[in-house]
Amino acid sequence: MPSERSEVLSGYETAPGPPGIEAKIGLSTARRVLWVAPPLIVAFGLWRGGPAAVAAALGVAIVAANFVLAGFVLSKAAAVSLKLYHAAALGGFVLRLALIMLVMFVIAQLADVDRLAMGISAVVSYLVLLSWETVSVARGDKKELEWS
Repeated sequence: MPSERSEVLSGYETAPGPPGIEAKIGLSTARRVLWVAPPLIVAFGLWRGGPAAVAAALGVAIVAANFVLAGFVLSKAAAVSLKLYHAAALGGFVLRLALIMLVMFVIAQLADVDRLAMGISAVVSYLVLLSWETVSVARGDKKELEWS
């Protein structure tokens, strides 16, 4: 007998339910910001001063919000159909990267922030968080994040 989650992913059932595994992974990734942000904030604070530390914090926060958004979008799409899930995964990735860039551009236009610190911290935190969560899920470190 297939699980409730596999029925939803196969498109047989569209009943609303608790957040899917994608949303849980997005939140799990965002929680790791508590480990990634402090070294970036301190490094930029020491290198370029207080405003750079604030800009680094903004860059990391934008990336964390991106991961949460990705998780919830994919969860909602999976509840509708597998085709929508695939479209949300591919198209959503490109749109979310564009959204990160747009948000950072708007912040840079509205406030006098250290663009270098915000940009580098966003790129570094994105790559570190993505790699860390990928390795964690692949190893099976968090059993609550498994699809079964």
